[in-house]
Amino acid sequence: MNITDSILSTAKKTIALERDAIANLSNLLNSDFADAVNLIYNSKGRVIITGVGKSAIIANKIVATLNSTGTPAVFMHAADAIHGDLGLILQDDVVICISKSGNTPEIKVLLPLIRNANNKMIAITGNIESFLAQQSDYVLNTFVEQEACPNNLAPTTSTTAQLVMGDALAVCLLEIRGFSSKDFAKYHPGGSLGKRLYLRVSDLSSMNQKPQVTPETSAKNVIVEISEKMLGVTAVTENDKIVGIITDGDLRRMLTKNDAFLHLTARDIMGSNPKRIDEDAMAVDAMEMMETHSISQLLVEKDGNYAGVVHLQDLVKEGII
Repeated sequence: MNITDSILSTAKKTIALERDAIANLSNLLNSDFADAVNLIYNSKGRVIITGVGKSAIIANKIVATLNSTGTPAVFMHAADAIHGDLGLILQDDVVICISKSGNTPEIKVLLPLIRNANNKMIAITGNIESFLAQQSDYVLNTFVEQEACPNNLAPTTSTTAQLVMGDALAVCLLEIRGFSSKDFAKYHPGGSLGKRLYLRVSDLSSMNQKPQVTPETSAKNVIVEISEKMLGVTAVTENDKIVGIITDGDLRRMLTKNDAFLHLTARDIMGSNPKRIDEDAMAVDAMEMMETHSISQLLVEKDGNYAGVVHLQDLVKEGII
């Protein structure tokens, strides 16, 4: 077997081993999981998640997932907790402790201190006979047969199982809370996904100039207006109502058909049924309209009046596309 085949074989074996371990997690679920979800949901406090080593890294990720889906959570390193960070835990907080063995020295020191404060404890562990499991109110079993590491030492399969169990908790809590796409956008305002959920057409069109002519505007001045406003289009309006649109393409077609055009007006050039969108519509709706009609601009209206232009490049700049 050459080196490439050997590498691919090892990778496939690793993936298959972890896949099977994750699939078995559903067989390990019991009423403790449902009780843990209800405990967190009904709690007036936060979720404090702790662990050491690789489990601490997984704890950090679960904290991030919970926070982003509507469940306030804080990470506390188990080693730091016994040197002052125990003050993070407030009266109504629920504590989740993550440990494969459930018997690490830091965990054995930390748990009695948490128990003395009467905080509810949830264990995520691969050893349901461990000190952690025995000291916890609810135990989420993440037992795995073996690590993907050939020496069965480096945390691989076990940390994947911990991560999946944390995701299961977060998704169950998300559904119970009725966490919507609008809620998601509130917690993710900076990313492109969040922008798809909260960015409105007016947020984009208000940043653009507002090209506008009347039906009687000369062709020459139409060209000037489109060139100066740099959007490749102008609205044709009467009393602030849209009656037509002229694009760069319309100008090119006009020049192809007419050797002399100075006598022409906007009315002679314009398309009379332009695609338009309300300024309160979502930016993603503007994107879908542009894709459906294979166009690069939409005229924007506010209360039925012309309000501006949203351009395909606006969507690109904001990461909507």
